[in-house]
Amino acid sequence: MYGVLADAVVVLHFAFLAFVVTGGLLAWRWPRLIWPHLLAAGWGAFIIAFSVNCPLTHLENALRGRAGESELAGGFIDSYVEGVLYPQQYVDQARALAAVVVLASWLGLAYRLGWRRSAQQPLVQHHGHR
Repeated sequence: MYGVLADAVVVLHFAFLAFVVTGGLLAWRWPRLIWPHLLAAGWGAFIIAFSVNCPLTHLENALRGRAGESELAGGFIDSYVEGVLYPQQYVDQARALAAVVVLASWLGLAYRLGWRRSAQQPLVQHHGHR
């Protein structure tokens, strides 16, 4: 049972990682997602900047230990992403690409929200002059 729960944590971790990268794009459709995305992206940046393991990694390791399985040799990214989704020597480029996607999504959202506001305002304002 603990092994299944550990696998569920892996799925949750991948979903969180996907949200960190694409949440700003999802906010284009659902603008209220920007707030959880800001928190998620901030957390992701913190983990990278300070080289700490995510609590989900600690949870997975604890569950794997209870299941009699070995813990991850490194962090989640080291174990499941680097060398799997992209070659390990491109870690800096992958991080930069993720940051570009996040920043571009935020800029795109700001543009879209600004465009909507300006589209809702009349082009010519009448001041009631006769």
